[in-house]
Amino acid sequence: MPVAPKPKSSMQRILKFSLALTAMYIAATFFFGLKAHSLALISEAGHNVSDFLALSLSFVAVWLQTRPATNARTFGYQRAGVLAGFVNALSLILLALWIAFAAIGRFFHPVTVQPHIMMIVAAAGVLMNGLIAALLWKFSGDVNIRSVFLHMLGDTLSTAAVIVGGFAIALTHQQWIDPLLSLIIAAMILASSWSIVRETLHILLEGTPRSVNLADIRAAMQSVDGVVNVHDLHVWSLTSQSHALACHVQVIEMQLAECDAVLGRINHQLKDHFGIQHATIQLEVTDCPTVDGCCSPPEAAEVDGHSHHHHGPGGHNHSHGGHAHAH
Repeated sequence: MPVAPKPKSSMQRILKFSLALTAMYIAATFFFGLKAHSLALISEAGHNVSDFLALSLSFVAVWLQTRPATNARTFGYQRAGVLAGFVNALSLILLALWIAFAAIGRFFHPVTVQPHIMMIVAAAGVLMNGLIAALLWKFSGDVNIRSVFLHMLGDTLSTAAVIVGGFAIALTHQQWIDPLLSLIIAAMILASSWSIVRETLHILLEGTPRSVNLADIRAAMQSVDGVVNVHDLHVWSLTSQSHALACHVQVIEMQLAECDAVLGRINHQLKDHFGIQHATIQLEVTDCPTVDGCCSPPEAAEVDGHSHHHHGPGGHNHSHGGHAHAH
């Protein structure tokens, strides 16, 4: 489709710009963090290194997603963004644990920090991270970009906290404020990244999309005239915004030509009411044995291409009716 590359190319331009800004800020934050003896600033530099890696990974994932499907990868590289989000979130969890460990050490071995440098560098960070987060916001429906957006939003809030902390240290000269800020930053990182890990892992494990209710889908399909039963129903996510479905549909005895009309009505239900564009539907007249609504997989010795017989109105009908592939 001719309009598809435009969002991807806009996404890539924003990611390139974000990478350049982040690289410059990492160098500045690390240098001034060492100069100010501020763990909060050094942890911000570390956090921004992970942001740089996250942005890089997301950039590669966006590029991969534009590549076409092949015989070896029939769904293309749609999962690249999900995998990038998963890796980004895991790296953030490790970073949060490191920051927390270093901060606890500072409570026992306080270090004098220079609050004025902290505030100046953190103010620059708020502007940079806030700008990047704002640019990424319109693409945050994609779980890959959302993982980076959360990186940047977390950075914006945590650098704002560093400004407040620097001001408090300048007023009170209490050095424990710096490691306390670091613990708060670590907790924020951990909270935002854990939600991304859960979502991406759910997709990678072929879990039913959280926005989908299988009972509703089954009821909608069974409401179609001619449909007796729907079983072996599976719905999974290709990406955070693209879902696929496979199932067996038992129908009444009918002519083969009538099957197309039934499939058309079923696909209409799936597309218009549930947003499912990719459906693989097998029609059959006689029901097959199921456990909890799913056909039991054949034993290894039985998998010979002839063990799973379902004779539909026109023989063994694997219907790919309404395949509007959302690639």
